[in-house]
Amino acid sequence: MSVDQAAWEAAVRHLYEDAYPYDATGPRRHEDWILDVLALMARVPDPRGWTGLDDAAQNPEREASPTYPFVVHPPEYVAERLQEIDRDSAENLLLALTDDRCTLSNPERFTESEEELRAMARTILARYGEAASYHTNVNRPGHVRGTLDFTSSGWAYSPLSVYSEDYGLIVVSDTEVGMFWNFSDY
Repeated sequence: MSVDQAAWEAAVRHLYEDAYPYDATGPRRHEDWILDVLALMARVPDPRGWTGLDDAAQNPEREASPTYPFVVHPPEYVAERLQEIDRDSAENLLLALTDDRCTLSNPERFTESEEELRAMARTILARYGEAASYHTNVNRPGHVRGTLDFTSSGWAYSPLSVYSEDYGLIVVSDTEVGMFWNFSDY
């Protein structure tokens, strides 16, 4: 499935307009893609010129720290906090990121059916191709390998920001790195 700019931007905007998101894509320039994630946190431009969402873009804190709300960390620190997940889990996580509690338990906030929302998540992932890998800082203590469903709470996070909770998805292709992140202070 290929995706065009208008469809991708519409899916991102619709799913995350009510969250506190950082949704962006940067170029993949390094074998160690964590270096590209760090560049993305520092607001490297989208290689295709597509528009993501950055609710912190105008925050005065950005003057002191261009990566705000992300904290500057060495690559090893970030790498230790990420785990690889499968594509189905990535799709579920994109939908869970629409909620401040990182769950799929509140679908009433959308007028679309679950299948329509899943189609938007698939549209977002399609940009990165079938060979992409998926990584997150979200896990469940004692979780056994398999698809993460996000229908209940009890998730653990390895924060990368100034917030007490932040969670997200990193999508890595041969040419691009996408980052879909949400922040909350609970």
